[in-house]
Amino acid sequence: MDLVKFVEEQAVVKNEIPAFKAGDTISVHYKIREGNKERIQVYQGAVIQLNSEGANATFTVRKISNGIGVERIFPVNSPNIEKIVVNAHGKVRRAKLFYLRGLTGKAARIKTKRV
Repeated sequence: MDLVKFVEEQAVVKNEIPAFKAGDTISVHYKIREGNKERIQVYQGAVIQLNSEGANATFTVRKISNGIGVERIFPVNSPNIEKIVVNAHGKVRRAKLFYLRGLTGKAARIKTKRV
């Protein structure tokens, strides 16, 4: 491992996050700062991609808000993430679910795995 990656890994505070992958429905409890106030906002949606490994890893969550698709990219090691809850495990055959952007209504549903 080269020195730059080693220093990056040491500098990042690791959050305990559950195991999830593309297709899973998750709730991200995210800290929002407005002026001097701080509150927790819950962002619930389907994971459409996981990006990279290590200190710079991110994941993208997509939800439908008032009939409009909204995507948000979260860094895995962000100090603003309070917790992540996995609500359902999806049954998909892809690692990147960008095709969901073109689907609406019932066609955009993801089948859930039986546990």
